[in-house]
Amino acid sequence: MAKRLLIRDLTLRDGQQSQFATRMNQDQVDRVLPFYREARFYAMEVWGGAVPDSVMRFLNESPWTRLESIRDGVAGASKLTALSRGRNLFGYNPYPDSVIEGFCRNSVKSGIDIMRVFDALNDVDNMTSTIRFVKENGGMADCAVCYTVDPKFTFGDRVGAFFKGKKIPGTLFGVPYFVRKAKELAAAGADMITIKDMAGLVDPAASAELIKALKAEVGVPIDLHTHCTPGYGTASVLMAMVSGVDVVDTVIMNFSGGPAAPAFEIIQMLADRLGVDTGVDLAAVASINRELRGIRAELAKFDQFKRLPPEIDLTDYEPSPELRSLLDGAAEAATAGRIDETLRLCQAIEAAFNYPEPDEIVKRAQIPGGMYTNMMSQLKEAKLEQHLEEVLQIVPQVRLDAGVPPLVTPTSQIVGVQAVNCIVDKTQGKPFYSNVSKNFMELVKGSYGRTPFPVDPAFRERIAGVRDEVPYDTSKYKKQENPELADAGGLRLALNEKEELLLELFPSVADKFLKGRRQAEWQAMEAERIASLPPERDPDEGARYPSKFWEEELQLAIEG
Repeated sequence: MAKRLLIRDLTLRDGQQSQFATRMNQDQVDRVLPFYREARFYAMEVWGGAVPDSVMRFLNESPWTRLESIRDGVAGASKLTALSRGRNLFGYNPYPDSVIEGFCRNSVKSGIDIMRVFDALNDVDNMTSTIRFVKENGGMADCAVCYTVDPKFTFGDRVGAFFKGKKIPGTLFGVPYFVRKAKELAAAGADMITIKDMAGLVDPAASAELIKALKAEVGVPIDLHTHCTPGYGTASVLMAMVSGVDVVDTVIMNFSGGPAAPAFEIIQMLADRLGVDTGVDLAAVASINRELRGIRAELAKFDQFKRLPPEIDLTDYEPSPELRSLLDGAAEAATAGRIDETLRLCQAIEAAFNYPEPDEIVKRAQIPGGMYTNMMSQLKEAKLEQHLEEVLQIVPQVRLDAGVPPLVTPTSQIVGVQAVNCIVDKTQGKPFYSNVSKNFMELVKGSYGRTPFPVDPAFRERIAGVRDEVPYDTSKYKKQENPELADAGGLRLALNEKEELLLELFPSVADKFLKGRRQAEWQAMEAERIASLPPERDPDEGARYPSKFWEEELQLAIEG
């Protein structure tokens, strides 16, 4: 009997977020749902991350409608999954349990089967409430350990730190760290554990070692989530497969590669050579892929690479002799544990499917692509692009000062922004940390949770005004206002709990979105009411409708 490998498809959330700025609209999503119902992936990641914000901000669509339409369209053929930042949900500051419970309950009710919960600091305490509320409402808790690597310090850095009385840690983020975190999460109720490598930094050797250790020591299914940005993606997934991983995350070919995850089609061809069954309907995948090609053309202005892979339908696909040799060789090398050969062959396979070349800056600096892009934008705004190398060189120091947080959203952005601020300080003749962002201050203070490495109390006092860690106090949380809208006939801004949650989680974006909704609804009601009025009889003008007054009122409402 063939070994089984479960596939989580990321196309409708992480895939489009990584490649096309989360701009798939409802019509585009609806077009692929009939094929997804036939494909029968183990799971589909369809919600969370940037999706709720983006569909309101850019598409004027309801996040809850997006989720419920996918639920109805897939009709239980695959488990639906979402991404949540645990206690922080979608923002930076922790939320009280009342908000977390409402979000988890309504997410499960609207179709989420598996909530993937992560915390940017890998602070398990920040995840426990979400785990509990998801499970209490009938969902599964997929607990993610954020993968990261240790900051790179030169020998000179270490000597200098020693004479300044500063500590530089040895290996923090080795296999024992990730196994320990996974065990803590399993004890907290995790139904499965994901190694969440959003930067694509887990190389094939680390992937094999880590998956073997987790399978040996953790008693729940293990999932590997990675990206292709620095060129490791396909090889690392392949090494995880031969090392016993239970689930891998992939994206349909036309949305795969580059900053996204590896293609399902490539992983399927490798699985065939390993005698591994994915249980996925390949004809349905081909239909999805064809539809996605057209959708990608519609999203062209958000497509940063514009490099289409060749068209592929695995039901009748015959690789060229060269590609067949690469696939056979990669599967054989991985099985034999020849890591370097596996990586070389997998990168050649990716090149055969026209993937972007590995991002050498991300690989060298060991930072997420989004963090690098944001730092470049910040430098350009300050007209200091020539200082990029200096920024990259001080990222390890800024990260160490902040307690060595994993570089994952949002801590990657906090560290990146502060590194740029420090170089701006330097160019102005000021000492580092003369200009400190609010988020960096809160991170150092302890508001976002416990960092992997202790923050120096003297540094904390300098940045945050306190020597001891101060956790965020959710008792001071103030619920968002839900006013009656005078320009929408007195309708409440949020009409139900789901809309109230949007206000809590995305205050400014949801406020604008819901106001537009209420005004449109009121105008429609007024138009319907006017149309239903009986005609009036005017002895001079004959039968007419009292339209002038109502047209003026409606126009004022629209302009208001």
